[in-house]
Amino acid sequence: MASITTNATCCLTSPAIADGKPPARMQPPHGVGLPPLPLPPPHVASPSLPQNASYCRRIARNVISMATGETPSEVQTELPEIVKTVQDAWDKLEDKYAVTSLAFAGFVALWSTSGMISAIDRLPVVPGVLELVGIGYTGWFAYRNIIYKPEREALIAKVKGIYNDIIGSS
Repeated sequence: MASITTNATCCLTSPAIADGKPPARMQPPHGVGLPPLPLPPPHVASPSLPQNASYCRRIARNVISMATGETPSEVQTELPEIVKTVQDAWDKLEDKYAVTSLAFAGFVALWSTSGMISAIDRLPVVPGVLELVGIGYTGWFAYRNIIYKPEREALIAKVKGIYNDIIGSS
């Protein structure tokens, strides 16, 4: 008795593998694809347009009317407030080339720094040592500037002074 072997991964049957005889008719492999479009309904063909053109024009007209929905006069595009602020600031700049160059240099510096930090992080001992250094510095800073009231007030006054120098006094 001949058996038929079925491969589940490609969904093809091959009786030639089991009994060694050539198959009577080979089935073509089935492909995955989109189903064919339906045929247009029968119409009376006009002499100026073929039958398919009128059907296609009607489909296109339906798509356009459904896609637009509203007239162009009703469509309003308002930019968010942040975009307007950025545009105003950009228009006030005199040396746009220098600002663009500085922004590009900042991006390159950020990218190279992140690469350097990730390279250091891959070293076996260094991340643990740096974590211990950070914990130690945090403890030292807290002991020196936060625990006692006079040092804490001096730190707050220093931070407020730097803040006023940067932002400007209000």
